[in-house]
Amino acid sequence: MANRGELAAPALGEISRLSDALTAEYLEEHRLLPIARRNGHVLVAHAGPPDPQAVAELTELFGAGVQLVSAPEEELLAAVRRAYGAEGSTAAEFIAGYEFGTGDATDDELVAHDLEGLANQAPVVRLVNLLLGEAVAARASDVHIEAEGRGLRVRYRIDGVLQEAPAPPPALRAAVVSRLKIMAELDIAERRLPQDGRVRLRVDGRELDVRVSTLPTLHGESVVLRLLDAQHERRRLESLGMGDDTLAAIRQFGTRPQGVLLATGPTGSGKTTTLYALLEEISSGREKIVSVEDPVEYQLPGVAQVPVRPKGGLTFARALRSILRQDPDVLLVGEMRDPETAEICIQAALTGHLVLSTLHTNDATSALTRLLDLGVPDYLVASTVEMVFAQRLVRKTCEACAAVVKPAATVRQQLAQDGWEIRQVHRGTGCEACRGTGFRGRVAIYELLVVDEAIRAEVLRRRGSGAIRTLALEQGMRPLRTDGWRQVAAGLTTPEEVIRVTTA
Repeated sequence: MANRGELAAPALGEISRLSDALTAEYLEEHRLLPIARRNGHVLVAHAGPPDPQAVAELTELFGAGVQLVSAPEEELLAAVRRAYGAEGSTAAEFIAGYEFGTGDATDDELVAHDLEGLANQAPVVRLVNLLLGEAVAARASDVHIEAEGRGLRVRYRIDGVLQEAPAPPPALRAAVVSRLKIMAELDIAERRLPQDGRVRLRVDGRELDVRVSTLPTLHGESVVLRLLDAQHERRRLESLGMGDDTLAAIRQFGTRPQGVLLATGPTGSGKTTTLYALLEEISSGREKIVSVEDPVEYQLPGVAQVPVRPKGGLTFARALRSILRQDPDVLLVGEMRDPETAEICIQAALTGHLVLSTLHTNDATSALTRLLDLGVPDYLVASTVEMVFAQRLVRKTCEACAAVVKPAATVRQQLAQDGWEIRQVHRGTGCEACRGTGFRGRVAIYELLVVDEAIRAEVLRRRGSGAIRTLALEQGMRPLRTDGWRQVAAGLTTPEEVIRVTTA
């Protein structure tokens, strides 16, 4: 039961932390601040109408009644940040130092009401916030929370590679998953079907757009969070790692009035980032630029971005038909994933539009034959596609712990086969900045195919990607691995990393 009273404003400047189970985010959300224990009660300042559920959670946390006192909102929030914002504990320390209980109930035995109550408990909220905060601090692109046995395994994807993170206690497995589902406004009672949602978060002063995906597995639900920084620094073409010749060719394409540029590579290889950077250069305010994406990852000023919603009937093809009636000059199509979308894109280029899109193929030359497989006539492919680049991301050697070493004998043999001689390479020894991996950040490597008359003739003959690739190499196309050796020679990455991402 909560009692009300009046608070003297000067007391807010002297507040200290009363519980490590509380977070600044939780207290700011509910506009509450525990001040002191007094006569068997906990004095709690509030700004605005107090949330009864949050008050009940504080009562349970402290094991004492709550006495509510009013305070100015600005002063309360400032006091929250002073007392709870500079928290130095880690998720691992919090897990080790907090008693969560044994929690014998299985996921199926916990009804939705129980799960919601568990998920909103202050310790669960704090643990989830710590895990997300550490993921952001580590520059993770994804957080994987996977059900294993009766517990959870947490991993962060950093620079494209999964790394272990502190695992919540088994007793909190259902509560942690439910907390994430509540944040994403998903159905916590539905544990047998996949669900997708999203939530906007503020972590360490940064606005994050978090995509949440749940998947029922043998041992329970697994959750993957895609972290998209809404305030990320947009990349310029020259900062992506292109060779001078590749950069000049792609910039030249951006000056064309029409034609198709295709980016190929697996998911997460940086294709969209490169296309966004090109759009930034194309945009001068004199063109109508429209994109259709699934999903829209980052907002681009000056670009009308259309998110695909297949469940609502808005597919790539349907969106493109409407977009072409919007008098666009430049189109960015997230992916040519079906014959109808590919046909509309090619027709758009044929009728005077500049089209940028992606395909999932292993190399640049395979994109041309992939379009033929999608049913696009060979003469349309030959007449509209101007350029294709394949792309991969390699991890950069950590600058803080880089050391110069000689490459291994097997690596020198591989380099020699490709016509390269590199006597020394830079390799990270592992430090706090790179979490002991020796790598920090990523840089792209490219394989650029410029479609000239000879390549067009091969397409019309339907000779296949092998014949096209042989011709392109004879004309000087630099393969992905060779472009990787260029980055090794510059000291940006290691030979092993280049081999890892370019091995078919």
